[in-house]
Amino acid sequence: MEITALGRTGLKVSKVCLGTMTFGIQTEATEAFAIMDLADQAGVTFFDTADAYPQGANPDQLGMTEEIVGDWLRERNARDRIVLATKCFNKMGPGANDVGLSRRHIIAACEASLRRLKTDYIDLYQAHVFDGTTPI
Repeated sequence: MEITALGRTGLKVSKVCLGTMTFGIQTEATEAFAIMDLADQAGVTFFDTADAYPQGANPDQLGMTEEIVGDWLRERNARDRIVLATKCFNKMGPGANDVGLSRRHIIAACEASLRRLKTDYIDLYQAHVFDGTTPI
């Protein structure tokens, strides 16, 4: 697997990134584990997820993908060899501040992602979409 620089971050990642947005509904955990195992064995070192995954999740399913990825990272003792990206923005609860890119929501979303991913750091934390209501 070819390795490349991730922009100007100093991180080195595989040129192939494993997207996980279907893990949890469309792809059950056992199949998701098999996919991550194959990616890991092929030298994929870059995994991407988001707090609002899996795609099409109802409110009770939000974060399920991060939980599956976190379970795999812990079970496979893989955290040190995977560059982990996740995202925030989407509505994660019923409150007015449970969505967007306000400082409050970003911090709450990041802390929740860390818990679901069962890690104490995220390598790349991204805004999932532009928030026209929160000034840059």
